[in-house]
Amino acid sequence: MPRPEEHCWRRSCTSRVESKNYYRENWVASKAEEMMSIITSVLSNVYGSLHSVQTANLIRRGLVLFTVGVFLALVLNLLQVQRNVTLFPEEVMATLFSSAWWIPPCCGTAAAVVGLLYPCIDSHLGEPHKFKREWASVMRCIAVFVGINHASAKLDFANNVQLSLTLAALSLGLWWTFDRSRSGFGLGIGTAFLATVITQLLVYNGVYQYTYPDFLYVRSWLPCIFFSGGVTAGNIGRQLAMGGVEKLHND
Repeated sequence: MPRPEEHCWRRSCTSRVESKNYYRENWVASKAEEMMSIITSVLSNVYGSLHSVQTANLIRRGLVLFTVGVFLALVLNLLQVQRNVTLFPEEVMATLFSSAWWIPPCCGTAAAVVGLLYPCIDSHLGEPHKFKREWASVMRCIAVFVGINHASAKLDFANNVQLSLTLAALSLGLWWTFDRSRSGFGLGIGTAFLATVITQLLVYNGVYQYTYPDFLYVRSWLPCIFFSGGVTAGNIGRQLAMGGVEKLHND
């Protein structure tokens, strides 16, 4: 039979071991909680910095696209006005660049929206566009787009149907040469449809008019111009997005 002193000693040893284990478990739990809070803080800081970098990159790309859209609108609309393809009220013709003030910002906004939308759709579909992804190809695409616009104002055909078919073939050729993606073709068609409807409404309300309209209130080749413009803005937007991703990886 164990003595009372022995029993008390064992009891005290057991309580010490239990208290040590209890303190050790508390220490481990507190350290684990501290580590989790540090990891959470680091991840939130990384996400915040990454989000701010992506937002700044998005704004920068949008500004570039807006500037390009404004410049092309000024040049190409001036060409259309000089060839009497589009007619504006007399008070508008007396202003700078012989164009309505709202056309450049509207075209710039449209270019920014379309150019930012192209890489987003590519990412959503999981089909990154890698066909001819260099600035030389983008500049050639812009040159072809300007050439198509120049042809719509300069070329003389027997009727508008021949001109429309020629510009449609050139626009499809531009897409095939510089894009070849399903998303690019779909967005180009959507851009052409929406822009043509808006233009029809503007002409219908007397904001300006087209000479010799043959497609309701506008010229039948106008959707071809909008289609090629959408593809061109998309190519610029993709190239800008590609440069932004490479810069983000380097950082």
